[in-house]
Amino acid sequence: MLIGATVDEKEEFRAIASAQLNRLYATARRLVGDEAEDVVQEALMKAYQNFGQLHDRGAAPAWLMRILVNSCRDRGRARSREPVEVDLDEVEEFSLYRKIAYEDPFPYSDSLHLDFLQRFGKEDVTEVLLLLPEIYRVPLVLVHMQGYATKEVAKLLGVPLGTVLARLHRGRKLFEKTMWDYAEANDLLKEGVR
Repeated sequence: MLIGATVDEKEEFRAIASAQLNRLYATARRLVGDEAEDVVQEALMKAYQNFGQLHDRGAAPAWLMRILVNSCRDRGRARSREPVEVDLDEVEEFSLYRKIAYEDPFPYSDSLHLDFLQRFGKEDVTEVLLLLPEIYRVPLVLVHMQGYATKEVAKLLGVPLGTVLARLHRGRKLFEKTMWDYAEANDLLKEGVR
């Protein structure tokens, strides 16, 4: 806690946290789903307790995001000690573009791929993301939804840049395959749906 903190320091933390709250919540929602509020609260508590260690207040947004990502990862580790097995050969061979063209789910469409993507609402995309193993979901969300550079993600996660790039590649392929599977399971491939 900010032991011996001045009123100004407490207000400064409140202002920084308030400015970042929506971004933190949106990221947590994509990483841990319904547990987002709890994780954001945990992250803000950790940040508040260690605010005195943050010397560069301009780095506060990245600092808060790092604490949030670590809190999400801690929660994921506690939930499951065994990694989810993914058949990477099957995922690597999958191409959403080819699958849509081959299956032709919307035979009267001039823009087959756009029609497929338009079937997905925000809640569907969130559901698909939550189906991915955390090891792939976290880099995808940070790079493609939060706009972090891959080097920043490597630093946030404490892994080499090459590892992040590999996880992003596999994560995108797995996301495509999961989108297709989700569309099949939720009848999004029928004409007139959505």
